[in-house]
Amino acid sequence: MRVALGTDEHTPLVDELQRGLAELGHDVVVVADGDPWPDVGRRVGEAVAAGEVERGVVCCWTGTGVSIAANKVPGVRAALCTDAETARGARRWNDANVLALGLRLTSPEVAREMVGAFLATASDPAEVETLGRLAD
Repeated sequence: MRVALGTDEHTPLVDELQRGLAELGHDVVVVADGDPWPDVGRRVGEAVAAGEVERGVVCCWTGTGVSIAANKVPGVRAALCTDAETARGARRWNDANVLALGLRLTSPEVAREMVGAFLATASDPAEVETLGRLAD
């Protein structure tokens, strides 16, 4: 799977995310590294919405700013997650296509678990009607 990665601050966690994605066999496309968080969220969101990548991962200090910015792009459903079960649910019930995480509190182990769950979980077809209520 092609995955866009963007961060406003390059930290050891970002290096770990890149390594972990590659180890899982994913093609990592870094679309923003060290850019202001609004640009990071927008660039990753645009890559996902345009179909250049299947999913995206965005990072900033809290994860909030990049998730807000990504969600401004029509067709993007970014979810700020703090654990694997939330990431799994974001995919299953919300068909999220961008995972947002905070650099401040996310450990490498938790990040690996979240990314693994997010990328391995399919959306629930029973949610299509509910998701249709979302306006782009």
